[in-house]
Amino acid sequence: MAERTKQVVITVTGLQRDAQGEENRIELVSTGEYVRKNGVGYIKYRETELSGLEGTTTVIKVRADEVTLLRMGKVEQKQVFRPGQKTQSLYTTPFGNLDMAVVTGVLHISETAGAGELPAIYIEYELEIAGDWQSANTLSITLRED
Repeated sequence: MAERTKQVVITVTGLQRDAQGEENRIELVSTGEYVRKNGVGYIKYRETELSGLEGTTTVIKVRADEVTLLRMGKVEQKQVFRPGQKTQSLYTTPFGNLDMAVVTGVLHISETAGAGELPAIYIEYELEIAGDWQSANTLSITLRED
């Protein structure tokens, strides 16, 4: 049985460290929706100008052992995060395409007790673009009911 769709506030925090050790931290707070169907969670929100992806809708598909990031609109991407695995994706923009890959080291998914069983996601991964190492990254996604 599918749960009802919940209106949520989504906080996405990313930290990127390049080869020179320079760190770049971003935090995006957006409103969106969360629903769980057949044991799979779906987080959906619209990107904003702040993320640089305005005109794009992001859906994060949460399974017990993997997270899939889907972007549709101005930017198109499907990136899968699976612990211990390298996964490829094509990042499509109005300016051209980039071949990307991530090597996921850590993937931790927990459900927040007392928060309507909303997932909290933490991912550590390394990013490659066109076969070249770009950065070591962490990504944290938390939800709270709106």
